[in-house]
Amino acid sequence: MKLEKIVAGNWKMNKTPDEGVLFVNDVKNALSNLSSTSVVFSPPFTGLVDIYVEPPFHLSAQNCHWEESGAYTGEISLPILKKCGVELVILGHSERRTNFGETDEIVNKKINSTIHNNIVPILCIGESLEHRKNGETESILESQLKNSLKGISGLREIIVAYEPIWAIGSGLVASNQQIQNAHEFINEVLQKLFDEKLKISVLYGGSVKPKNAESLINIKGVDGFLIGGASLNAESFISIIKIVEKS
Repeated sequence: MKLEKIVAGNWKMNKTPDEGVLFVNDVKNALSNLSSTSVVFSPPFTGLVDIYVEPPFHLSAQNCHWEESGAYTGEISLPILKKCGVELVILGHSERRTNFGETDEIVNKKINSTIHNNIVPILCIGESLEHRKNGETESILESQLKNSLKGISGLREIIVAYEPIWAIGSGLVASNQQIQNAHEFINEVLQKLFDEKLKISVLYGGSVKPKNAESLINIKGVDGFLIGGASLNAESFISIIKIVEKS
């Protein structure tokens, strides 16, 4: 992905395949002249097959298994996703960590597999409200980054999505200073882990909406957004993308 800014929509467990196709077409038709923003659609697995996009629009999966194939009922491999046109995959989302017991070690295996398949990982990290109150934000972020990327080599591009868990779907948004501090810290850790040739984008996620998008995108270190609820409505998603494009 060559453009400077990224707006990714995580549909989670929403939209039928037909609904997804109509949604993507509406967004593409409304945004035919993007010059500095990449747009990422992340539908459920069933919606991947019928969606056709070209840059600056891209297709992402919400998850994957680290094995190439095998007896893993209900899972999906990166080679299969690649055949569906997938260029990116969301890994380590807080809902996967909390609801399905995913650990940094599991995320690490998946990132290794994305590298092998030339797919870009969107690595989600973030602290809980308890961690924030206890002053553990940086230690949690550093631990998640180091453990998820342990032993990784050959990584040319990575997207990190900073999502404070307490702000996801809650209507709460971290302060601008809190977000800037977290993004700057994430970049510092990544620069220590990898050489300067690595292309790094750090997105913010956590109750991003049209009304706060302009303020958020102008925070130093914020390269775009990973959006949940607001990405399900074409009008709000398009509005956010236009705000990012103009910033």
